[in-house]
Amino acid sequence: MNSLLSGTLLLTAVGLFSQVVGFVYRIALSRLIGAETMGLYQLVMPVYSTLMSLTAAGLTVAVSTLSARAAASGERGGIPGVRNRALSLFLTLALPLCALLVLFSDGVSVHLLGDARTRLALILLAPCILLTGMENLHKHCFYGVGSVPIPAATECVEQLIRSGAVLGLLLALRPRTKEESVGVILLGIVICEVFSAVTLTTLFRRRFPDDTGELAPRGAVLSIAFPVAVTSLLGTLLSAANAVLLPALLIRGGAEPSAALAEFGTLWGMTLPMLSLPTGLIGALCLMLVPELARKSARGERRETARLLHRVLTAVSTLMAPAMTLLVLFGPAPARALFHSEGAGGHILPLAVGTLLGCYQSVLGGMLNGLGRQREAAVGAIVGDGVQLAVTLLTVERWGLAGFAAGFVLSSLVGAALDLRAVLRATGVPLRPREWFFIPLLSALLMGVWGRQFLRILEGSGLTALPAGALAAVFSLVLYLAALQGQGLLPRRRNICHKDDFT
Repeated sequence: MNSLLSGTLLLTAVGLFSQVVGFVYRIALSRLIGAETMGLYQLVMPVYSTLMSLTAAGLTVAVSTLSARAAASGERGGIPGVRNRALSLFLTLALPLCALLVLFSDGVSVHLLGDARTRLALILLAPCILLTGMENLHKHCFYGVGSVPIPAATECVEQLIRSGAVLGLLLALRPRTKEESVGVILLGIVICEVFSAVTLTTLFRRRFPDDTGELAPRGAVLSIAFPVAVTSLLGTLLSAANAVLLPALLIRGGAEPSAALAEFGTLWGMTLPMLSLPTGLIGALCLMLVPELARKSARGERRETARLLHRVLTAVSTLMAPAMTLLVLFGPAPARALFHSEGAGGHILPLAVGTLLGCYQSVLGGMLNGLGRQREAAVGAIVGDGVQLAVTLLTVERWGLAGFAAGFVLSSLVGAALDLRAVLRATGVPLRPREWFFIPLLSALLMGVWGRQFLRILEGSGLTALPAGALAAVFSLVLYLAALQGQGLLPRRRNICHKDDFT
């Protein structure tokens, strides 16, 4: 538990740092290229996500799980064999796919993405995919053996290099067209990935100099990687379909093409990234949960698994519910000012609810992967993404982005519910809705209602927006903590798990 806590805290700090740097980077990027070019960039990203899902997503989970098992059983000499087998499988898949992407970039840009201006960026995706895949395999090897500081430090430097390279190239080269602007962004990302891949490969060889052992069995790697890869691929394809269809559906609903692309870029490149700012903890938890639960499962530590489940779900609710509430209360106005876009922060209430539900789904999916229940995780992810696509197709043409927001909430709810059911079945732990959901969510609702009223009072008294917002935020947090304490969730308890958790 201590290793999980320390690793999670470190990765949370790194995640928050990355989120802040990334948020500032997106603000500067949006001001340099505008909402329409941001929309073009977001059109390219589903292709990247799809190919990464097909080639690397499952292998990273397999590397993390098998490295953790090897470390737990004292067979650290087998870890290079795990890395080498995964790297061999990745290159076997990625090299021909990247070659095909370059060869058919014209057709993909015109017929699949619907905009020929994405062709240059698609060509530059090929080296980005190869380098990112190599980087991620090494990162997850380090996560599996508990060497979190190495990839954490690399992640921090990587964020700074990416931001500096992209913004510096845009300022230095001053691209004349939107197509060139998107290509320059991808070129900056490639420069960043060169650093990460080379650095992590070098550090891995220093940590594990004996790299001459046998490769890990192909079947052991694929048995974990295949269901995760299928899940990730189908989820990415469904998400990509949403991203590609959304501007087209907005146009069919009566929007001008440039306005539809700008609206899409604002949602995908401004509002949703703002809501993802507090979710650094979730990414850290997911990275650490997979190897931690793999170790506990290998040792048969059922009681520790139940205690971990309780603590994680309570922590997610306790931290993410007030974070989303604060963003709903105080996020839209700063977002419009920072991004120089009137649409930034639109539909923030349903999107915040969907983001919170997505946090549950991500953590529960990580638990299922760590417990070796990849198929159950696949069902939750695929069904949830399918719901999002169906609601998008049925509502966006008529309701606009409000239809997408409704689907975002419903899909996250369905996916989280399916994953929770599977986790409870796999561990035998009874549902504890009061501590996991009701107390934190009701406290956050109370905080939001009274925080908004207090903000109105302060603004009515003549205070300007900044000091009024700051005072209202402090008042809201104090009220939230008081509500938690009044309902008995905040004080530390000696016995975290009930005795009937293990019957």
